[in-house]
Amino acid sequence: MKRNNAQSIGELIRHYLRQESLETPLNEVRLIKAWPEVLGPAIASYTKELYIKNQVLYVHLTSAVLRQELMMGREILVRNLNAKVGAQVITNIIFR
Repeated sequence: MKRNNAQSIGELIRHYLRQESLETPLNEVRLIKAWPEVLGPAIASYTKELYIKNQVLYVHLTSAVLRQELMMGREILVRNLNAKVGAQVITNIIFR
């Protein structure tokens, strides 16, 4: 007997996460974990703290020179990080 209303496990999990409002926090964690992958281990070593609040990623850096360099490529970083997660998680990055 063939079922016509069969759904994939992935679809069911995504539906459950949306229903329980867990999709956004999960994507935020994924984005923070993607930071070293997108920027590389050298830049990640200068990163002290990362957190997201109101779709803004706050990054605390230990190097002022690196902070200035990353500010110039902020829009590209936002696009690359969101693409890595596969969702629109952040709209801006603030470097401190």
